[in-house]
Formats: sequence, C-alpha cells, structure tokens
Amino acid sequence: MPLEEPPSPSRMAPTFSRYKSDPSVARPGLAAPAPAPAASEGADSDTRPPLERFRTKPKKPLSVTDLVSPAWCELQYLKTLSKYGRKPRTQAMRNGSRIHQKLEDEVHTTVPIQVQSKEDRFGLRIWNVVSGLRCLRDTGLTRELEVWGVLQGQVVNGVIDELCHECPDAVFEEQLERARAERDGGVVPLPPGQQSIAQAFAKPSSQTDAHMWHGTLEPARQVYLADVKTRSVRSVPAGASLRPTWMQLMIYRKLLESLSLNTVDAETVFARYDVQPLEPFTATFLQEIGGTGPNEAANYPNLLSLWSLLITEMHATLPPTSLSPILRAEFRYAKTGDIIGSELTVYDTGKIDAYIAEEMAWWKGKREAKGVEMEEAFKCRICDFADECSWRKTKVEEATEKSRLRRLAREKSAV
Repeated sequence: MPLEEPPSPSRMAPTFSRYKSDPSVARPGLAAPAPAPAASEGADSDTRPPLERFRTKPKKPLSVTDLVSPAWCELQYLKTLSKYGRKPRTQAMRNGSRIHQKLEDEVHTTVPIQVQSKEDRFGLRIWNVVSGLRCLRDTGLTRELEVWGVLQGQVVNGVIDELCHECPDAVFEEQLERARAERDGGVVPLPPGQQSIAQAFAKPSSQTDAHMWHGTLEPARQVYLADVKTRSVRSVPAGASLRPTWMQLMIYRKLLESLSLNTVDAETVFARYDVQPLEPFTATFLQEIGGTGPNEAANYPNLLSLWSLLITEMHATLPPTSLSPILRAEFRYAKTGDIIGSELTVYDTGKIDAYIAEEMAWWKGKREAKGVEMEEAFKCRICDFADECSWRKTKVEEATEKSRLRRLAREKSAV
C-alpha cells in the first residue's frame, strides 16, 4: 500500500552515542575480522552445501542478507558467492551506504572507542544496541539497530534500518485491526490505552504490569520497523521485486521479537563469534565506554553480564504486544537521498517461517539452487551470469516447446 508522506525525521531532538572502534589506535593481539572467502578454482563444481562453503567458522555467520538475497534468485546469489565470496561493491551500493550513514548521523553521535580484544569488539556492538534502545524510548526513533538470533540452529545477524513509535498510516492500521477483530469473532478493537475487562480484573504478573495495575504507567507504545532502500530510478518497485524486501523486514521483526522475549540463547551466539562470555573486557575499553556514555559500564565487566543488560533494555523498550505487525519499506533516490515513496506490508508468521525453512534447506544442501520462473524473467536482463545460466536456457527451451505444442493444437483444431 503506497504512502503519501512517510514519517519525517524532524521529530528527533537529542542524539545518542554510536560507538565505533578507533582505527587510529593499534590493538596488539586483536585479529582483524576474517576477510570474505576468495573464489577458488572449480568453484562451480564444489558440491558442498553453501553453508559449509561460505558461512562456517572462521567465516562470518549467516546474515539477514544471506537469507533474503536468494529471494531474488538463488542461482545468482550462489554464483556471486562462488565467484567473489560476497556481493561486489558497486557505485549504487556506495551511494546507499552514504545515505544510510547520513540518516544514522541524524540520530546518533559517533564516538571512537579503543578495542583490544575480540570480547571488546563484540561488547562494543552490544553497547550500541543498548544505546539504540534507549534512544528509541527517549526520542521515539532509532536507526541501525543490530540484532542476533538463532534460526534452525544457525546464528543469524542483521541491522534494522529504523525503529520508531510513529504509525506510518493510521487508516491502514485501523483497517488492519478491524479485519483482525472480525476474524476473531467480531470484537471491535478498544480505543488506544483502554484496558479490556479481562485485563482490568487480571492479577499483575510482573512489576511493569503492577505499575499499570495502579495506573502509574501508560500502556506500551507500538514500535514500527522500517527498511530504507536506495534506487537508481525515481520509481517504487512492485510485484516480485518487493519480495526480498518483505522477507527482510519479516526476518528482522522475528529476530527482534525473539530478543525481546529472551528466547535467543546467548551461549550459542557467543560460541559462533568465538568469544568468551566471562572473559573480562580490557580496562581501556571499560574506561572509554564509561567515560563517553553509560556510566554504569563498570557494572558489566564481561559479555555475559552485558547480554543481561541487553535483555533488560529489550524488555523495557519492547514489552509484549508492542511490536506492530505493520512493516514499512522506504525508497530513496540514490543520487540525492530524496524519498521516492513507501510501501507497507503486514507481518505473517506462517509466511516467514515457511520462507526461512525453504531457504535454509538450500543453505544446508538439502536441495539444489533454483533460478527464476518465466514470469520473473525480467531479472535475467540485469544478471551478470545470464549468458552462462543453464536454468535460464532450460526455461527458454520449455517455453519454446509449450508455444510449439499450443500452435500445433490450434492447427489441429482448425482442421
């Protein structure tokens, strides 16, 4: 559903720290992040599962991008990984990074921090999430919020472009609530902030609920997810072109909800990143973090304690039912950053679970990669591997044969 006026960033007031490792400071003993896997001879004939080839230690874990890129074309993504190890940086991607950085700088102030160990580096990422959640609570908006989760036994990592409290389309939201009410038996939604009879007489189950029980807290505000896409043309994509974006937003929401419910196993995440949860952060790291922002940094001397703070902040920012099912994709012109338009979709648990299962089957080598169907053949026009794609040639031959059979059938019926 198109939007005429996407939420404006003008409502932002204070800025919150965004910590980044200081590249000007030497860090003895700290290994650089593992480079992207280089292509090897005979890559196309490598029969190992993609997960083993591209996303097994010491290579990086699966990303949300890894799960949604195949939604465009699995064969294209497989060939890209086989040839380059990662998506090659294009001018369009550089323009997109520049625009994302500008949007992030509207909300967060970058602060360089010395990191001297793997644990420091991962701790820096968690502190950024804590700062981002506090920013959302205080200003109603945060950007570039990192999330982790475990999907089908695999650690998955991603960065949500935007979270805010401002509804992208109140009319659409009301229609969605009414449709849901009719489906659930015709119960009309209550006005915002009004408790149901069951809620009014229910026993409080937590400190937050107890505060609401006595009327000292307002009901939790809705949180809306958005993803920002840059375009080289001044038009909004439609149809099959939107599918990867919708799947991306749904995976982000799924990961964020899991963190807010504390169902993500921290030990699994730490093990995948090869960091020690009880290894103390370095004194320099704790001093710099504590001196630039959160003065309670000394109370969280290692990753395990810091993860506990992360979950506490998640509970405070995203209480149950606060995550809206409305997901927004915002499209900006790559050359200028101007907003072209926006589209909305609704989170669908069944749809995203089925999608994840399907793509994980490919990543784990349980099925072969698939190309696009004929109705999406337009994708082949901008694919670097089109000339060598056997899937495409097979589909063209199938379409030619079907056309020949239809012609023969018409000629026979005419006789």
